[in-house]
Amino acid sequence: MKDDPRIRGAANDSLIHDSAIKHVTGRAEYTDDITEPAGTLHAYIGGASIAHGHITALDLAEVRAAPGVFTVLTAADIPGNNDVSPTGLDDEPIFTDDLVQYYGQPIFAVVAETRDLARRACGLAKIDYAMLEPATDIDAADAAGYPDVTAPLTLQRGDPAPALASAPHRIKGRMRVGGQDHMYLEGQIAMAIPGEDDEVTVFASTQHPSEVQHMVAHALGVPSNAVVVNVRRMGGGFGGKETQMNLFCVVSALAAKRLGRAVKLRPDRDQDMEITGKRHDFRIDYDLGFDDQGRILAVDGVFAARCGWSADLSGPVTDRALFHADNAYFYPNVRLRSRPLKTNTVSNTAFRGFGGPQGVIAAERMIEEIAYALGRDPLEIRRANYYGEVGDVTPYHQTVEDNILGRLVDELETSSDYQARRARVLEFNAKGGVIRKGIALTPVKFGISFTATWYNQAGALVHVYNDGSIHLNHGGTEMGQGLYTKVAQVVADAFQCDIERIKITKTTTEKVPNTSATAASSGSDLNGMAALDACNQIKARLVAFASEHWNVAPESVQFLPGRVAVGTQIMPFAAFIRAAYMARVQLSAAGFYKTPEIHWDRATGRGQPFYYFAYGAACAEVSIDTLTGETRVDRADVLHDVGRSLNPSIDLGQVEGAFVQGMGWLTSEELWWDDKGRLRTHAPSTYKIPLASDRPRIFNVRLADWSENAKPTIKRSKAVGEPPFMLPISVFEAIGMAVASVADYRECPRLDAPATPERVLMAVERLRG
Repeated sequence: MKDDPRIRGAANDSLIHDSAIKHVTGRAEYTDDITEPAGTLHAYIGGASIAHGHITALDLAEVRAAPGVFTVLTAADIPGNNDVSPTGLDDEPIFTDDLVQYYGQPIFAVVAETRDLARRACGLAKIDYAMLEPATDIDAADAAGYPDVTAPLTLQRGDPAPALASAPHRIKGRMRVGGQDHMYLEGQIAMAIPGEDDEVTVFASTQHPSEVQHMVAHALGVPSNAVVVNVRRMGGGFGGKETQMNLFCVVSALAAKRLGRAVKLRPDRDQDMEITGKRHDFRIDYDLGFDDQGRILAVDGVFAARCGWSADLSGPVTDRALFHADNAYFYPNVRLRSRPLKTNTVSNTAFRGFGGPQGVIAAERMIEEIAYALGRDPLEIRRANYYGEVGDVTPYHQTVEDNILGRLVDELETSSDYQARRARVLEFNAKGGVIRKGIALTPVKFGISFTATWYNQAGALVHVYNDGSIHLNHGGTEMGQGLYTKVAQVVADAFQCDIERIKITKTTTEKVPNTSATAASSGSDLNGMAALDACNQIKARLVAFASEHWNVAPESVQFLPGRVAVGTQIMPFAAFIRAAYMARVQLSAAGFYKTPEIHWDRATGRGQPFYYFAYGAACAEVSIDTLTGETRVDRADVLHDVGRSLNPSIDLGQVEGAFVQGMGWLTSEELWWDDKGRLRTHAPSTYKIPLASDRPRIFNVRLADWSENAKPTIKRSKAVGEPPFMLPISVFEAIGMAVASVADYRECPRLDAPATPERVLMAVERLRG
């Protein structure tokens, strides 16, 4: 019997990731590690060699005759619907047989004995095209009159036009914000195993098993109940496996059912980067009015995005950019419009923050414009424009009820010694010289919930076996973020048993149906509550059993650490469960949760799309070399709000990782297409993610341990996946200050992102004039 006062692995405790040891020893099993059935074949996708045009001739004879080739699939071989559009717009064919809309667009797939043979055979295709002029960026698409890939959104409150006209100060500007490749360590992969009749099982690296199930069923022309999708873990996702894996899963399933053999599809890194979507890049035009104190009076903004050849998730991504174009600031009069433009590039998609970062950086640019125009510390301007603690209304007409930024920023300002360090930076720059410094303290306010309200639901399945061990399954997927660990902690806490009693099992559509993507930072919120619901159902049955069996009041039945108290009698948890089993108590439950209070009317641009907001702030100090444009982050101090953390050590890791990934987006990760529409930054050799040496030299990260979610979320925690991604905007603004110093801070340097050495150098030269 256990005498310890606490269980191991309770909710709100720091605990290592359930797979941490497997990760570092190489024993964690990913999709490519699963033992292949005898006779497994391998597929590879053959794509277009132009960015825009019509296929006039397709000769695959040499492909079919190549060594080891079993079959070649084209659009004509799809028994169901030739489409993997996640929004149901029917605009994303699996294989095109006529119109090519981006370089690398799939035309056929080869299935062969080995991956290498399939890949080599793809190169033997003979394809003729009638070329059309591609529009590969926002400006070209705008000039060519390209349509929107989905309906745009307008958010408006107040009357910005007269407010702008009468404002004491008015600034108009344009900012370009780059995209970003997901660069997950584990690339896209799927393995399909055919079953009897219409059945097929797909093992995939996906954030959205239910969507894969739907897409595979759709393409095969079978009901969803014929398709099982399994995923134990991913080697990173970041949004890149929310919809982008549909293509690979569908092709492997089509081939498996056609040949009656298991088929695996794993593109190489180059093809993965060429044919999967990225973070959307934006062109942001803003018109800003403000008074002598730096208070914003009106904002009019247009957010044009390079969306690619199909809608994918560009509608909700550009919507969320508008939702976050206020960041932490109240705009008395505001109009925000999206322009989700079609381009002849790969269809851009979800990425950590889902449009929010592009909105937040626009808000911070406007704050910087005001500060430079008035000659003030940008932190003063930020404070002058914060939302109140309660009562102010966003551009989408949601009332802010839980604003803790005042306390959070005050605390960070003190702990980071911001004022003294800023004075030292100004003193250093006043001496002139090649090296210049900058410092910035920026806040983040980020809304939590899917803006598509129906996705805010989750299911879980909990079994308690008669030996007291527990089986946990839910609809969330594990991509390294620690979701499985956190939900297991919730279950351990509910039953007051050590976490070692709980077996965490793979996500599968066989156990929990109709799941939402593990995205929008909602994994723990949704799945944790669903698992708790299942536990509470089982516990209610156990209390009723104990009350009747031992003739005690229900309130005298208590779950203690490793034990259960029934009146004055205390017994081990396992013995209690065994007794319940012998009394035929149901020890299994399906839990369910749906987020309350949220609603959104896109047509009117009004509603409460977010259940709550998560907050954070970061102070960054940088140095730049004005001769080369090289930048270095000397120090970063972060204070982030995760409510009452479910697992502080995992949450700290999420904040640190998000900060570095966000730094990459804003400083080094540049996507570049040539004039033929071909992505040239398609490998780690040409696409530069941050290295270990790029992290801040001094990196202080803390959680706001005094925070507790005002909403009744799981254990009063808050989401942590996406909000900290925007914290390194402080790095970007600090770089701007360093650049501005060469002209004595007379004007906003108007850097575009990413602030690569080239851009920094050009900005320095421009200001020097």
